[in-house]
Amino acid sequence: MTALLHRSLPILKLGRRLIAVAVVLPLVAACATAPGTGRTIFTGGLSEEGEADLGRQEHPKVLSEFGGAYDDPELAAYVTSVGNVLAKTSERPDLEFTFTVLDTPVVNAFALPGGFVYITRGLLALSTNEAEMAGVLAHEIGHVTARHSAERYGQTVAANIAGVGLGVLLGGEAAQAGSALGGLLLRSYSREQEFESDMLGGRYLARAGYDTAAMAGFLSQLQSHSRLEAELAGQPEKADAFDIMQTHPRTADRIERALEQSGATSVADPLVAQNVYFDKIDGMIYGDKPDEGYIRGRSFAHPKLKFAFEVPAGFRLRNQAQAVLARDGDGKAAIRFDRAPKPYSGAMTDYLSKVWAANVRLSGVEAITVNGMPAATAGTSGNGKNYRLLAIRYDSNAIYRFIFVSASERTAALNVPFRETTYSFRKLSDAEAAELKPRRVRIYEVKAGDSAAKIAARMPFAEENLKRFLVLNGFTEVTTLQPGQRVKIVAE
Repeated sequence: MTALLHRSLPILKLGRRLIAVAVVLPLVAACATAPGTGRTIFTGGLSEEGEADLGRQEHPKVLSEFGGAYDDPELAAYVTSVGNVLAKTSERPDLEFTFTVLDTPVVNAFALPGGFVYITRGLLALSTNEAEMAGVLAHEIGHVTARHSAERYGQTVAANIAGVGLGVLLGGEAAQAGSALGGLLLRSYSREQEFESDMLGGRYLARAGYDTAAMAGFLSQLQSHSRLEAELAGQPEKADAFDIMQTHPRTADRIERALEQSGATSVADPLVAQNVYFDKIDGMIYGDKPDEGYIRGRSFAHPKLKFAFEVPAGFRLRNQAQAVLARDGDGKAAIRFDRAPKPYSGAMTDYLSKVWAANVRLSGVEAITVNGMPAATAGTSGNGKNYRLLAIRYDSNAIYRFIFVSASERTAALNVPFRETTYSFRKLSDAEAAELKPRRVRIYEVKAGDSAAKIAARMPFAEENLKRFLVLNGFTEVTTLQPGQRVKIVAE
């Protein structure tokens, strides 16, 4: 056995050398120079033409995932015109960029390979002038000209090649390399890549004549918005999960350092263009659109699906793509609401126990009626929490579901509030549904005697109107408003 091992060592060493050569050759062959940075990167063989093809393939998927393009041709043309001016100052003026405003309140922006750049109406609502919007677009253009997606693709390919080599040696499942594109395109960038995009974005901003300080200034506003959203969701410790900061790890210091290195700190008579920007976003939908339903204080109402319900006092609602969530202030109780993936024609008790919670040990399965609609409810518990499941047949095509969650010590106190939420679920008449309108960004001119608090009181939120107003405009608590000054508000 020992002799056989010694005889095998030269073969193993030779195998390792052959694998090393096999790995190095494609690595060398698949290197390219990034136009924006001049840096040599490993692209895994993904050419610029391949990037464009990949962007075109993924574009419809992005539209589907993020609510489609916002239906405002004038706003879309405006964003595209600013983006094209910036792109023409880049190292890829020949590349045909596609700029899209996504119809989502989420504050975000990102780019796909091949020049597909996206900015959400949520981010446009938060920006306070054209220079800030241009800074975001320039940053995303920088990701494209630096070919960061191709570099990320190359890193994944390199890891897969190494896995194949290891699999040859070990003869195991490692030889099966996975897809290099899985979850790749919208993954967050590294700090180094973000720094490069800030440097390139600052360069393009300066060349186009914009105020480059808008990049760092808007970051501060993004951070304030993220903290407020986390606070409103009852999760102040998770501020970075609520906007663009989740996928763009940046700090003001790093942005300023990037601008210094790019030589983009001084622009003669820099362009800010607040009035033009305000004119373009005046009337833009703010928050949820009709297809998603509206949060109005403690109520959630859906004008298209025609239903409404109300959560208990102290709970904060949050509308997500697949569900509506509500949490109480101390985090010891929550509610989840969604729609069943399929209709069900049998008894609602059977749906609850045999379909939705087929693998859960339920207690007290009971048939009830909620405002004329057949329903069923049951309880279960685990990990110190109690769960109340509720399924309601709205009609032959739709079943809506609630999960009420409470820490064991809170269950008794929440019994009546949860019951009230149950029986608050109701159908909306055509007239009631027609009265539900989206909120919109409106531009307001400050009058003599106006204060931030007085203006904020005009906004239709149930709480924190002043904080929302300050964050929306990039103000602080000590900001002094001047008569004639234009500010953003939210109105119904």
